[in-house]
Amino acid sequence: MVNHSPFKWSFLTPKFWPTWLGVLFLYLVSWLPQQWQLSLGRGLGHLVYKYMKKRRHVARVNLALCFPELSEQERETILRKNMENTGIATLETGMAWWWPEWRIKRVVGSIKGLEHVKAIQNQGKGAILLVPHMLHLEMAGRVLGTEMQGVGFYRPHNNPLMEFFMTRGRLRSNEYLVSKRDVKGLLKTLANKRLCYYLPDQDYGRKRCEFAPFFAVPDAATTTGTLLFASSKNAETVSLHCTRDDKGLYHLEIQPMMENFPSGNDLADVSRVNKRMEQAIMCAPEQYMWLHRRFKTRPDKNAPSLY
Repeated sequence: MVNHSPFKWSFLTPKFWPTWLGVLFLYLVSWLPQQWQLSLGRGLGHLVYKYMKKRRHVARVNLALCFPELSEQERETILRKNMENTGIATLETGMAWWWPEWRIKRVVGSIKGLEHVKAIQNQGKGAILLVPHMLHLEMAGRVLGTEMQGVGFYRPHNNPLMEFFMTRGRLRSNEYLVSKRDVKGLLKTLANKRLCYYLPDQDYGRKRCEFAPFFAVPDAATTTGTLLFASSKNAETVSLHCTRDDKGLYHLEIQPMMENFPSGNDLADVSRVNKRMEQAIMCAPEQYMWLHRRFKTRPDKNAPSLY
């Protein structure tokens, strides 16, 4: 369990000065009106598109693999909007970490489906909330926290100063955090009838995975870690759709649990998880984290990289 990362005097040494400058920039920008920040974020996104060529290439490949039915021009339109949203996501981190509650409540568009979590908790169980890597995920967590706080299952940051700020920022809307290596900690959290965030949609490598369909890719490496937690007698599974509209309002909807999940057939079960993620992503495909090398692990170890 992580309540916060402690401050260390070593954070004041020159090694961390670049981090302090970046954090100061985010903090100061977070005071601007939201629409100004969204516009500034789009500008940052144009720079991402122009100068981060490797990430742009990864996103372009992912879109081509997932949406072969679209024309190259249609995919390029999504790509450019995705880069804009990538820039916005940088500033949304500052909003999520430092905005007071009253500012968060101003951008709540809608929150639906909380009754599904409450029904699970009334049964004496915890709820696993399956969430895709939407670019505005930090803000989505703050927004959901205005109605129902949860527990974040997360990967600690490699930079200890960023870990310090990240844990404090995320704990403004979460009860506490659990490291992704702390499996027992998350199972205990579920036994305590908590709502737990879990992100099952990235390529975590060959260990503990099945190769299941994801959009038009028939064999995407998909973690079976979801099934480890979902099979607990103390847990039921729900999923989240989250989007940001053109006005800067966030819309969240929790989808009810899947019947007979997990079923015992790992491939079939993770395929159902991927289908849930697809449905959530298609609510706003330009707001998804396409920059991740989702298909880096291939069934054939000797196959050339798709990237």
